[in-house]
Amino acid sequence: MSEKLHIIPHQHEISAEDRAQLNGHPGKVIWFVGLSGSGKSTLASELERRLFEEGKHTYILDGDNIRSGLNSDLDFSDAARKENIRRISEVAKLMVDAGVIVLTAFITPFEEERAKVKALIGADNYIEVFVNCPLEECEKRDVKGLYAKARRGEISNFTGISSPFEEPQNPDIKVPTHELTVVEGVDNLMALLEKRL
Repeated sequence: MSEKLHIIPHQHEISAEDRAQLNGHPGKVIWFVGLSGSGKSTLASELERRLFEEGKHTYILDGDNIRSGLNSDLDFSDAARKENIRRISEVAKLMVDAGVIVLTAFITPFEEERAKVKALIGADNYIEVFVNCPLEECEKRDVKGLYAKARRGEISNFTGISSPFEEPQNPDIKVPTHELTVVEGVDNLMALLEKRL
């Protein structure tokens, strides 16, 4: 008999709807997808600042920050990348239930994993942002020097070089950061969120 049969989630008094009413907005996940260097974290930070100034309850889950703590035991193999996203999804789901607008900045290279995230969190609570920046432009930026290391073979399984990136098929919005300023990109995101929040 599986030990999981003995796990019975407790039903608490306060609901997600109660928290949304108290906060003045529901919890949501804004999931930024894109190559390293595309501008995910930059957009997420500026969007969070704008939302915070409007009195919204927000929190950013960022790739490097999560991998230095919660997911520090994972490497960059395909299996570990999937586990990385699974754990983040579960954390984001809890935060949505708490009434927080969660902004996540993760490469999330596989369409199958993005579909699982959306299914877990719920389509109504999930907003997918494709930070659409060509590989060539990301390499030019190379803000962390990672592409150069990947090209020299110092980093294995690097998305866009030695590991694939599957472009999102149906994102809620695309932000071409090689064509728009950060302010313009966030303006577009705010316009979308006005409808979704």
